[in-house]
Amino acid sequence: MTGPPPAVAAVRVAVRRALPSAGLVLIACSGGADSLALAAALAFEGPRAGLRIGLVTVDHQLQEGSGPRAAALAAWASKSFDPVLVETVTVHAGAGPEDAARTARYGALSRVAAETGAAAVLLGHTRDDQAETVLLALARGSGPRGISGMPARRGVYARPLLDLPRAVVRAACAGLDLEPWEDPHNTDARYARSRVRELVDTLGEKVVANLANTAALVAADCAELDAQAGRFPLGPSLAVEDLAGLGPALRSRVLRRWALSLGVPGGALTRRHLDALDALVTAWKGQGPTQLPGGLPVSRRAGRIVATPVGE
Repeated sequence: MTGPPPAVAAVRVAVRRALPSAGLVLIACSGGADSLALAAALAFEGPRAGLRIGLVTVDHQLQEGSGPRAAALAAWASKSFDPVLVETVTVHAGAGPEDAARTARYGALSRVAAETGAAAVLLGHTRDDQAETVLLALARGSGPRGISGMPARRGVYARPLLDLPRAVVRAACAGLDLEPWEDPHNTDARYARSRVRELVDTLGEKVVANLANTAALVAADCAELDAQAGRFPLGPSLAVEDLAGLGPALRSRVLRRWALSLGVPGGALTRRHLDALDALVTAWKGQGPTQLPGGLPVSRRAGRIVATPVGE
């Protein structure tokens, strides 16, 4: 008996390894080659594992015909998935169209996951996507968190295809006679990821694999440092002597955890804020308080780093 084409088998094995033991598994599907191949693999592997499977597609309303396209994808999915959900979002211009669309998309996916009690939401990012993420992080001057790329798992989200090249995933679509939708934004030079994608294609598969390996190595280092920082006791204030005894990388993570524990939103906490906090420990010359996002002043008093709410 002849088995599936090698590319189809590779995607199915990747999905099988990522499945939870029980519960509802959702696939976030745009209709592009990566998520379409992932959806087909989940449709095959999910029921065999005794799992409920559902599909969510997000209509960003950024392109003409996006509504009918989402409806057509939902109709295709209804043969194998339940529930099938079309989430229509409004993308608000912010730092850039890509970031704004990503924020809207993940907001919708997280809400759906919570409402349905999903055990996992599968995302169709490949090894090429990981390489693009690393290059974008380097171009933006990101630190280790950015260079570590996308995690295979974080919370409810899982990325089964991170170890597979995009070419293999596209071959899986061809092997199953699936017709993916080609997002014009992927070749639009106005978008940073599109320009980086062209560079990745030029660099070749060996460089893509090396960039993905770099992300995995940096992610492992970050995880270890985060674990060490997690063992540092936090409180309303922190002793300067204890902080000064930590290495810079570890101290930065402790200060970040402490700021988050005070209610500072993580998305607003920048390197500049952390450097200002660190200066209260390592370069204090009597300077006044530094302001964290949300208007929270932090100062050094009697050998401790203290957050002082406005009015005190």
